[in-house]
Amino acid sequence: MSNKKFKSLKEFYPFYLSQHTNTTSRVMHFIGTGLIALLFFTGFLFHQWRFFLLMPVVGYSFAWVGHYFFEKNKPATFQYPLYSLASDFILFYDLLTGKQSFEVDNTRS
Repeated sequence: MSNKKFKSLKEFYPFYLSQHTNTTSRVMHFIGTGLIALLFFTGFLFHQWRFFLLMPVVGYSFAWVGHYFFEKNKPATFQYPLYSLASDFILFYDLLTGKQSFEVDNTRS
């Protein structure tokens, strides 16, 4: 975990990406964030508020499995909950649009 104090999401996001370099972890985050969106729209469209209650459980379970078993690091959520949540959605969008790859080239300096 970083001891640096981030002052903006723009400053935090590169750190967030550095904590998400494992392909399986990125896939797990992508699935979890996608399911959060699905739960949100399902709950909203069908007025079933229990779907909203499932959102953090589903999202965090996929993300934390990715961190603990594949990245082997502690999620930044514990230190930067809002920046981490926002970064989850940014990474989801970046993966969906191809701006980020599921596979990270760790050989570059």
